[in-house]
Order: sequence, then C-alpha cells, then structure tokens
Amino acid sequence: FGDGMLHGVRIRDGKAEWYRNQYINTPNVARARNLPFESTPELGRGTGNTHVLPHNGTLLALEEGHWPWKIDSNLQTLGYENYGGELTCSMTAHPKICPITGDLLAFSYFSFEPPYVHYIRVGADGKLKQLDPIDVPNMVMMHDFNVTQNNVIFMDLPVVFDLAELANGFPFKFNRDAGARLGVMPRDGRGSDTRWFEIDPCYVFHPVNAYDDGTNIVIHVSRQNEAFGSSSDDYAEVGRLYKWTIDTVTGKVSEEMVDDRPGDFGRVNDKYVGSKARFAYLMSLGGEGNSEEPVYGNSLWKYDLTTGQCWEHYLGATTRGGEPVFAPSSHNGAEDEGYVMTIVHDTATEKSRLVIIDAQNFNGPPVATIHLPQRVPYGAHGSWVPHDMIPM
Repeated sequence: FGDGMLHGVRIRDGKAEWYRNQYINTPNVARARNLPFESTPELGRGTGNTHVLPHNGTLLALEEGHWPWKIDSNLQTLGYENYGGELTCSMTAHPKICPITGDLLAFSYFSFEPPYVHYIRVGADGKLKQLDPIDVPNMVMMHDFNVTQNNVIFMDLPVVFDLAELANGFPFKFNRDAGARLGVMPRDGRGSDTRWFEIDPCYVFHPVNAYDDGTNIVIHVSRQNEAFGSSSDDYAEVGRLYKWTIDTVTGKVSEEMVDDRPGDFGRVNDKYVGSKARFAYLMSLGGEGNSEEPVYGNSLWKYDLTTGQCWEHYLGATTRGGEPVFAPSSHNGAEDEGYVMTIVHDTATEKSRLVIIDAQNFNGPPVATIHLPQRVPYGAHGSWVPHDMIPM
C-alpha cells in the first residue's frame, strides 16, 4: 500500500468547509521531499496507511507493524506515538475505544519471536496502563480483535507466518492444519488469564462488534473459509456476516451465518462498541475469486441484528463503496438516530464523493452528497470525529 495519505472533509453548520489530503510525514515521505527527518527507531517508521481514529486529543494514523502516528485536525503529522517510550512493540490498526472509560484497547502481533502477541491498554489520559504477553504458538496474522465491557477476545486464526512464502512477496499463508481458536481474557486481567475456545478453521479480517450476554459472549464477524493463497491479493473467498456465541461454561462456540451475501468493513454506532448493538452497517463486496477486480461493492447494508432484517442502500451500477461510518445526530438519541457516511468512487466518471445517508431512512436517497475535487483512491478505514474530541 505504501505510505499513508489521509483524506478528510470538515463539515460545519450544514456545509462542507474543506476537503484536504495530506501524506503522513513518514521517513520515506520526508526523504522524497528532501525534508529533514530525525533518526527514528524502527517501530517509528510505519506507514500509517490503514486506519485513523481519535484518542486523547489527537488523531492516530495506524498500521499493524509499527507505532501509530499522531495527527492534528488539519491532517498535519505531529510525530509517532509510543506513550513516553512505554510501548515497546507495534500496535494493531484496529484498537477499540471504550465508550464508557475512554480507554484505548489494542494488541500487537507483529513479532518474529515469542511472545508473538501482546495486549495493550491505554487510558483516556494517553498513559499506557498495561502491556501484557499473550501465549500463542505461532506468528499469525491477527488483523483485528474484539472487546466487550468485561473481556477482550483474540482471534488466533490460521494465517501463519511462513518464511518460504517471502520469496512470493507475502510471508503469510492460510494453513488449515494450524487450527483456529478464540482467546477470552478479562479486560483488566493478565495474559495468563486467557481461556481458549476452539472453532472451525477460517479467517476474519474485521469483526463488527461483540458483547457479554450472561455467561455467553456474542460476536458478529465477517467470516471467510480461507484467506490468502500465494500472495496478498489472492483472495480465495471474501467474508460474509456470521454470529459466534461463546459459551464460557461448556467451552463450546456455536456459529450461525447471518447473510450469505459477501460483505465486510462492518461498523456500529461507536457508543455501542463492546455492548449489545441492535444495528450494524456493512459494505457489500464484489470481485470474489478474482483478484483483478476491486473487492469494494456497490451497496451498503444496514442490519437489524435482533430481527435479521436488512436494508440496502444502492450506490449505483458504476459506483464502488467504502467503509460505512456512523455519525450520531445527538449525544442522547436512539441507536440509529444519525447518519451513515462513506466516500465512494464512480468508475465511469472517475469522480469521488462523500455520501451522507439518514440511518433511519437507509433505503432512501442520500440526505447530502459532497462532490470531492479529486479522485480519492480506494482506502481501508476511517472515523467520524466530533469537534469536541480533538482541538479544531
């Protein structure tokens, strides 16, 4: 993917105030621009090209092999974030922000020697509270994880580091014989408290949400039967929405397919992260079995996870979608009282636009469309950042 370029639209008083894009000022970018750049530890040389979210008054631009980059509200790079030198490993591109405590919950897997995985907990004040090793037998590609109000759930799935595959350009490969399991650890516990629950071999890039239900833990994920073949763009299959229920008493995990249509990049209202959310929003996927086709589909879906009902917002035959991000219209409104936003690209006109959908009228036309002045490349993840979360 290369070094990350951030794209942002600031909305104020019902109008788009600006669109901006800005490369993260990584060592590679500084070198290409003939700019000075101080000597940096290896973990401070990340691309920041996967996700961006707010925490402790700044934006964090993330990828999973290095430290995050701190970014201000104008998309300027402030430097890498290692929490005063306390973070001695990489950080996932998919930390979760607890809506109750403000803690940032994360993990690291990008280690070539044991312990392969660490649990990371950062307080709302930006101070590292916990860095704890998690015992897994192999270096696996653990792209994302799950949190509830009481637990974190690691996904030890069989995309395993294979040095022999490095010659093919990507050192991970799906190995069904490695098995698959879910590790449940109390959020404030220790790595040694982790309990492991076996599941059928599969892969999950992105869960949607998880919550505690008595002695059970319920997780909605976009699950696929396998992931990588010989290279990173060889998709044997793309994900579909599934529900896992972990029975922590019997040690069994039940699995249910929610929808047989390909979909991923699932999100909920951020206020419900780690709690039981009724509504989830996913992007449809296309190009299954053909790595030459963009995987982004031309619809967004809203699911009622209680009744199973699904609403579709069709973007157009030549339009490819992006991750649906929920923006609440008020602090105390109903769960789906707000807007779903996504940046889309029209392959016929080569134009990009920000589409804003009324979440309670999901089938209806967008309530607003912001036509962007240039093509926004297909990206991965993004966030809605209210003005009171970081200085504007």
